[in-house]
Amino acid sequence: MKRVTIFTDGACHGNPGPGGWAAVLIAGNHRREVSGYEPHTTNNRMELRAAIEALCALREPAEVDLHTDSQYLRNGMEQWLPKWKRNAWRTADRKPVKNVDLWQLLDAAANGHVVRWHWVRGHDGHVENERCDFLANEAIRARHGIGTSVLGSEPT
Repeated sequence: MKRVTIFTDGACHGNPGPGGWAAVLIAGNHRREVSGYEPHTTNNRMELRAAIEALCALREPAEVDLHTDSQYLRNGMEQWLPKWKRNAWRTADRKPVKNVDLWQLLDAAANGHVVRWHWVRGHDGHVENERCDFLANEAIRARHGIGTSVLGSEPT
């Protein structure tokens, strides 16, 4: 099985508001960056979308180390998802799971891969996490016309 390292991030200007997501995929000497935009969304949805799109970009089953700065994403996949599925997509207090559409897509996208979920501290100088943050915000800037003074500039 091929080994792939993935870094993901989501961004939102306002919450809700225009959002962007990004991922960096690294397999051996190969590197791919993907990103996208949604006009009205939340930060959590963009974090989920980044992981979905990254996993869907894989052409064959892989061993994946997926790095995210979202505790929501990591905890959801490692702890909450099995319980939600057993409880018909309801939380422990019987409320519907938020973002269930994306959780279901992510569950399907992860199927067939061996995924290890890793948390990294966001905005802490981690090169690939900073790159994803830049790409997610760039997706918002490119589609929504928000200036760099609001969302930051390219990392060095």
